[in-house]
Amino acid sequence: MTSKLWGSAAEALAGTIRDGMVLAVGGFGLSGIPRELIEAVRDSGARNLTIVSNNMGVDGKGLGLLLENQQVTKVLASYVGENKLFAEQYLSGTLDVEFVPQGTLAERLRAGGAGIPAFYTPTGVGTPIAEGKPEAEFDGRRCILERGIIADLALVRAHQADSEGNLRYRMTSRNFNPLVASAGRLTIAEAEEVIEGYLDPNDVVTPGVFVQRVVPVMNLTKDIEQRTVRVRTEV
Repeated sequence: MTSKLWGSAAEALAGTIRDGMVLAVGGFGLSGIPRELIEAVRDSGARNLTIVSNNMGVDGKGLGLLLENQQVTKVLASYVGENKLFAEQYLSGTLDVEFVPQGTLAERLRAGGAGIPAFYTPTGVGTPIAEGKPEAEFDGRRCILERGIIADLALVRAHQADSEGNLRYRMTSRNFNPLVASAGRLTIAEAEEVIEGYLDPNDVVTPGVFVQRVVPVMNLTKDIEQRTVRVRTEV
């Protein structure tokens, strides 16, 4: 059996990334983002990308790097408030943005990973989000049809991984990562620790059946999106 372990993010992406792909990316803000895989996508030069992610990082960090490099033409996201360049590109018409309620985005990814083509939800009824979408009524409640998301390539970050691609996340990094991992035709995970042997089955969050490639994280430094500290007072 071919090993799922690769030496670096660049090696794991080589031969898989191409123009026009749909990429689903885990993380929330800068928490739990697959930082080195994102940098490898930037370095690949692939363009006309569609990104599915809760948000697009911040200016100069995370998925913001792909915006700076003008590699992204469409984004499906829930929140864009921390990235000025994102707002500028959207308002100028150079970036197509589909706003998706956060819970709906999570469920669209989960549905895609579970093989569910679409589902009905009351979220967004009567708003611009519902425009052009089929509508039905269930128990007197109006609902709109949302499509499941299947990405060409899914990029996630895990705390631990084993050689079979089983993943375990740490604290808030278990945000969108498990959902994204299941929704990719090809899923690549970067892991802070690649263990010998196998993860305890009780600790596995994403089973290896969803993950095709694993790379070790080379730089364990983590960016902080907003640092707030208490003013020091002299006693």
